[in-house]
Amino acid sequence: MASSHSSSPVPQGSSSDVFFKKEVDPTKHIRTVQSLPDVCPKEPTGDTNSLCVAPSLVTDQHRWTIYHSKVNLPAALNDPRLAKRESDFFTKTWGLDFVDTEVIPSFYLPQISKEHFTAYQQEISQREKIHERCKNICPPKDTFDRTLLHTHDKSRTDLEQVPKIFMKPDFALDDSLTFNSVLPWSHFNTAGGKGNRDAASSKLLQEKLSHYLDIVEVNIAHQISLRSEAFFRAMTSQHELQDYLKKTSQAVKMLREKIAQIDKVMCEGSLHILRLALTRNNCVKVYNKLKLMATVHQTQPTVQVLLSTSEFVGALDLIATTQEVLQQELQGIHSFRHLGSQLCELEKLIDKMMIAEFSTYSHSDLNRPLEDDCQILEEERLVSLVFGLLKQRKLNFLEIYGEEMIITAKNIIKQCVINKVSQIEEIDTDVVMKLADQMRMLNFPQWFDLLKDIFSKFIIFLQRVKATLNIIHSVVLSVLDKNQRTRELEEEISQGKNAAKDNSLDTEVAYLIHEGMFISDAFTEGELTPTAVDATSQRNASPNSEPCSSDSVSEPECTTDSSSSKEQTSSSVTPGGVDIMVSEDMKLTDLELGKLANNIQELLYSASDICHDRAVKFLMSRAKDGFLEKLNSTEFITLSRLMETFILDTEQICGRKSMSLLGALQSQANKFVNRFHEERKTKLSLLLDNERWKQADVPAEFQDLVDSISGGKITLPEKKSGATEERRPAEVLIVEGQQYAVVGTVLLLIRIILEYCQCVDNIPSVTTDMLTRLSDLLKYFNSRSCQLVLGAGALQVVGLKTITTKNLALSSRCLQLIVHYIPVIRAHFEARLQPKQYNMLRHFDHITKDYHDHIAEISAKLVAIMDSLFDKLLSKYEVKAPVPSACFRNICKQMAKMHEAIFDLLPEEQTQMLFLRINASYKLHLKKQLSHLNVINDGGPQNGLVTADVAFYTGNLQALKGLKDLDLNMAEIWEQKR
Repeated sequence: MASSHSSSPVPQGSSSDVFFKKEVDPTKHIRTVQSLPDVCPKEPTGDTNSLCVAPSLVTDQHRWTIYHSKVNLPAALNDPRLAKRESDFFTKTWGLDFVDTEVIPSFYLPQISKEHFTAYQQEISQREKIHERCKNICPPKDTFDRTLLHTHDKSRTDLEQVPKIFMKPDFALDDSLTFNSVLPWSHFNTAGGKGNRDAASSKLLQEKLSHYLDIVEVNIAHQISLRSEAFFRAMTSQHELQDYLKKTSQAVKMLREKIAQIDKVMCEGSLHILRLALTRNNCVKVYNKLKLMATVHQTQPTVQVLLSTSEFVGALDLIATTQEVLQQELQGIHSFRHLGSQLCELEKLIDKMMIAEFSTYSHSDLNRPLEDDCQILEEERLVSLVFGLLKQRKLNFLEIYGEEMIITAKNIIKQCVINKVSQIEEIDTDVVMKLADQMRMLNFPQWFDLLKDIFSKFIIFLQRVKATLNIIHSVVLSVLDKNQRTRELEEEISQGKNAAKDNSLDTEVAYLIHEGMFISDAFTEGELTPTAVDATSQRNASPNSEPCSSDSVSEPECTTDSSSSKEQTSSSVTPGGVDIMVSEDMKLTDLELGKLANNIQELLYSASDICHDRAVKFLMSRAKDGFLEKLNSTEFITLSRLMETFILDTEQICGRKSMSLLGALQSQANKFVNRFHEERKTKLSLLLDNERWKQADVPAEFQDLVDSISGGKITLPEKKSGATEERRPAEVLIVEGQQYAVVGTVLLLIRIILEYCQCVDNIPSVTTDMLTRLSDLLKYFNSRSCQLVLGAGALQVVGLKTITTKNLALSSRCLQLIVHYIPVIRAHFEARLQPKQYNMLRHFDHITKDYHDHIAEISAKLVAIMDSLFDKLLSKYEVKAPVPSACFRNICKQMAKMHEAIFDLLPEEQTQMLFLRINASYKLHLKKQLSHLNVINDGGPQNGLVTADVAFYTGNLQALKGLKDLDLNMAEIWEQKR
C-alpha cells in the first residue's frame, strides 16, 4: 500500500501483486470527500504541461470558478476613502457610523454536534480495523516500496516504447490501414537511386520491430516468473487427477457389465412383449385410419344425396366434419390432397343454393293467396334454411326477405285495384288504359270499399310476415341460448380439470421424488389413485378392443372426438311446434346473434312502414284531383276512422306505430279543417251580413240541440222524422231555466260550434287545429257583431233605418248566450288535449274577456242613449205649473219605451241594474238643472213644484214591471240648504 507521506505514484493492484486488497462491497454507500476548487492559478515551473489554463466559460459553467468571485478579501479590507486602514471592513459599505452588533444565529443553519459524526464513525471503524490489520501483515514499508516501485516503473517505461497500435484489441495486419502504419511502403521503394538508404531504413525497421518483440517477451517472462508457483502446483494436481480418472474408468466398466447382465436377464423379454403390444396397437390404428378414409371417401356422394332432399344443414355438417377430419386425422394423405378444395367449392355452391332457395321460399310465402288461412308455409323447410344460413354466417338473408316484402306490397295494391275496377261496368278499360286513371274514376263509396279491401289485405300480409319472422327469431334465440349453455358447460369442465389437476399434484410429486432403485417401485398396485387406475385400464383396454366394423362406413366410432362432439345437439320448439335441433358448430358470437335478432324486429317494423308508405302513395294518387278535399264531414270522418283503425291494427301486430300514414292523415285532416273552417266562417259572415237583429223564433230542433248540451256532453242530436214538424217554434230559447231571446244567426252559430266539437270527437288528431279555428270563429262573430250593431254597420249592410235599444239589448243577450257556452266548450277541448297543450286554452279566456267587454259596451251605450235624452229634456226644464210638467211627462214616456224595449229581452236583474244606472244619470242632470235655476230645498213654492214632478217620475218608474222594489233615492237631487 502507498505511503501517506510519499508523493511518488502508487502502483496499481493487479493479479501479479504479492499482496491482495479486500474488495469493497459495492452495495455500501461510501461518502466521497470533496475538496474545494483551487481558485488561484499555479505558478509556472517551466513545464508547459503543468501550466494552469484559465477556466472556460462554456465547459466550466456548471462548477465554481474564479469568475464567480465578486470581490476578494484585500479589496474588502482596503477603503481608499479613509486616511488610515480600519480594522473593521464593514465600514466600507455601511459607512463610519456602522455599529458592531451581535449576529443572531441563522434559523436555516443547523447546530453541528458530535452526534452528527456518529454514523460516519460507525461506518469507518470496520474499515479502519482492516487497515490496521493489513499494516501489520505487510513487510517494512521501505523495502516494499523500493523494490516494487522500481520494478513497476522499469516495466512500464519499457512498455511505453512499444507503439500503442500493437496494444489495440482489434489489431490485424489484414487491415490495409494497420498494415501501412506498421510497415510503411516508403521503406521498400528502391527506385530513384535511393536503394542504399531505403535498405538501411528497412533494416532499421526490422531491428525496431525485433526490439519491440524482445520487450514484450521479457515482460511476458516476468509475469510468468511471478506465477511460477501456481504452475508447479497445477502440474502436481494433474498427476493426482489422472489417478482419479483411472479409478473412475474401472468403476464405470464394472457397472456397465452388471447393467448388461441385468438387461439380458430381466428386461429383454418384457420389452419384446411391449413391442408386440405396440405393434398390435399400431395395426389397430392403421385399420381405423383406413376405415376412416373409407368413410371420408363417401362424403361427396352423401352430400349429393342430402342436397337432393334440400338437407342443407346436414350437408354442411358433413362437409365441416370431413374438413376437420382431413386437417387432423388424415393430414398429409396423398390420395385426399384435392378433397379439401373440392369440399370448399361444394360449400360455396351450397351457399348459393341456400340463398336461391330462401329467395324462392320468400316469394312463395308472400305471394300465395291472402285468403289462405295457413300463416306459415312449410315451417320445417324455413327452419332448415335459416339454420343453414346461420351456420354459413350468411346474415344478409333478411335483406332478401325485405325486398320481397316491398314487391308483395306493391302487388297487393295493384291486384286489389284491378279486381275492383273489373267489377264496375261504368269504367271502360279499353278507353282508360292506365290503372291509376281507372282508379280515379271511382266514386267515394267505391273507392272507400277499395281502400278497406287494401287495408284488410295488408293486415293479413303483416300477420304472415310476423309469423315467419317469429320462426326466424326463435331459431336465432335457440342458437344464442345454446351458445350460452355451451359456454357455461366449458367453464364447468375447465373448473373440474383444475380440481383434478390439483388432486393429482401430490401423486406426481411423490412419483418423481422416490428414492428407490426404480421409479416404478414408487407405488404398489393397491396405492394407485383412481385417476391412475382409470388411465391404466383405458390404456390396457385400447389394444385389446375390437376394431370398428367395416359394414358401415359412417359409424360414430370411426370419427374423431371433435367430429363426434358436433353430433351433440340441443332441441327447442318454434312457435309453430317444430323441434329445433341446434348443433354445436354454430360459430356465431352472442353479439352477432343479438344484432341479428334486433334486425328481425326492425324488419317487422319495416314491413309496417312499407304497408303505410304504399297506402300513402295510394291516397296521394287519388288526391291529385282534389278528391279528398271535396269530401263532406261524414265522408271524411268515415275515412279518418278507417285509417286510424288500420294504424292501430298495424301497431298491435308490429309493436311500433308507423308515422307515414298518420302524417298523411294529419295533412289531409289539416286541409279538411281549413275547408271546414272556411265554409263555416263564410256561412257565418253571410248570415251576419243579412241579419236584421230582430228576435227570431226558436225551432224545436234548436231547442233539442240546446237540451242535449245541458248534461255537459256536447253531441249533435239525431234528427227525429215527423216529430219536429208537429212542434211549433218557441219565442225564446230556454237554457238551463233561463230564457234567451236570440237572433237566427246565433242559433246557427250554436250549431256550428257543436259541429266543431263533434269533429274533434271524430278526428282527435285535429283537436289543436279545431281549437284555434273555433276561437277564430268566435272572435270573428264578436268583432263583426260589434261592427254591425254598436258600430251601426247594419245601416249600410242590411239597410236598417236606425239601431234601436231593442237591437242593442238583443245583441247583448246573444253575446251572453255564447259566453254561457264558452266554459262548456273549454271543458270539452281540455278533456281531449295533452297536458303540454293546456296553454292553448288561454284563447277561451281571452274570448270570454272580449265578450264581457262587448256586453259592457252595449250596456254603456243604452245608458248613454238615455243620458243624452235627459240632457236634452232637462236642460229646458222650468219650475212652474202645471204639475207634472211637460218635461217630466216626456221623460217618463221615454223611460217606459226603454223598459218596454228591453224588459222582454234582458233578465230582470240586468234590467234593474240598467235602470239604476239610467236613474243615476237622471239625477245628475236634474241636480245640475236645479242648481242652474237656483232651486233649493227650502219648502217654498218652487220646491213644492219640483217635489211633485219628482214624485210623478218616481211613481211612473216604479210602476213599470220589475222595477217596483227599485230604490231610486231621489233625495240626492237637492243641494244642502245654504
